[in-house]
Amino acid sequence: MKGLELIRHRRSVRTFDGTLLRPEDAEKLLLFAESITTPYGISITWKLLNAKADGLSSPVIVGTDTYIAGKLRRQPHAEEAFGYAFEKLVLYAESLGIGTTWIAGTMDRPAFEKAMELKADEVMPCVSPLGYPAKKMSLRETMMRKGVKADSRFDFSELFFDGSFEKPLSENTSMLEALEMVRWAPSAVNRQPWRVVIDGKQAHFYEKKSKCYVDATGWDLQKVDLGIALYHFACAFDEKVQLSIADPGLSVPDGVEYVATLTAE
Repeated sequence: MKGLELIRHRRSVRTFDGTLLRPEDAEKLLLFAESITTPYGISITWKLLNAKADGLSSPVIVGTDTYIAGKLRRQPHAEEAFGYAFEKLVLYAESLGIGTTWIAGTMDRPAFEKAMELKADEVMPCVSPLGYPAKKMSLRETMMRKGVKADSRFDFSELFFDGSFEKPLSENTSMLEALEMVRWAPSAVNRQPWRVVIDGKQAHFYEKKSKCYVDATGWDLQKVDLGIALYHFACAFDEKVQLSIADPGLSVPDGVEYVATLTAE
C-alpha cells in the first residue's frame, strides 16, 4: 500500500497480540527513524525502549512492552518538525504490519523522560508502542475510539479553501488526493486543527487553535498535529516540496494562525 490507501488503512493500535517485536523489524524501524529528515532541518534522537527494563507504563496499552520515542531540542518549529518525522515513522511501521499509536499524555511521562535521558533544553513530545495488532480491540480501546469519533473527519469544505478563507475549495481540484491525505491525518482527540488555503501550487497551512493545547512553556501540541498534516501533503508528492514560513498575509478567521507553506515542485 502507498499514499492515501496506507493512510486510510492505518488506525491507532492500543491492543497488541503479545508477540515480541521481531529483532529484524526493530532494526528496520530504528534505522529508518535515524534516516528521517524534515524540511525544518531539525535533528531528532530516537530510542527503542522496553517497559519492563526501563520501568515504563501506559494504562491504555495492552500486549506489548516495546516503545519508540524521540527527543529534540526546544526551538522554533520543533513541534512541526517532530510531527512530520514521527508520522513518517508511523506510516513506515504500518507498511511493515506493525501497530502504533501516538501517546502524549496517557503514560508515566517522568519514567519515559528518564529512559530517554532528557536534558533541560530538550523535549520528548510523544511516544508510540510497537507490536503486532491483536485480532480484537479491547473494550477500553473501542470506547476510546468511539469517544473521539476516530473513524470520521470534517467535511472537505471545512478544511480547504481556494485562494482565501472566504471561498471553500471544490473537490474538483488537481490536489484532491494530497488534500484527502491531509484530511485523514491523525490528531490529538481528533481535533483536526489544520486549515489549508490553496493558491496555485502553494498550500498555505494554518492552525485552528483550541484551548488547553499550549503548556506553560509555550509548547503547542496542535502544532505537532500540523506537522503530521504537512507530512501527509508532502508524501503525496514524494516529499518533492519546498517549505516556506513566510506568512502570505491572508485575512484569517479569529483563532487561526499561519504555520507554513508547502509548494509542490
